[in-house]
Amino acid sequence: QIHLVESGGGLVQAGGSLRLSCAASGSRFSVNTMGWYRQAPGKQRELVALITSSGRTNYADSVKGRFTITRDNAKTTVSVQMNSLRPADTATYYCFYRTPLNYDYWGQGTQVTVSS
Repeated sequence: QIHLVESGGGLVQAGGSLRLSCAASGSRFSVNTMGWYRQAPGKQRELVALITSSGRTNYADSVKGRFTITRDNAKTTVSVQMNSLRPADTATYYCFYRTPLNYDYWGQGTQVTVSS
């Protein structure tokens, strides 16, 4: 079992910044892909950013240049720095951990609200 604990999120004005973090633990944990999805009301869940075990990153086009995903030295915590936030970024953000067999574990979600 893998446990994901998210922190960060909240309410911010447009143009502001927030940082989300996700700490992974569990007896089956091994360094693998982690990242964030988000889901806005009435919309499908979409990938925001991910980082692989080798440090390769991938971003949604809508956040490129504004969001940066990083991993700590122990590679158990991933964070996403979100700058120049827009009202369209308002969503519930979910951390995920992908096992080597491509099974995804999910965090409980954290709300990000960007006011105009």
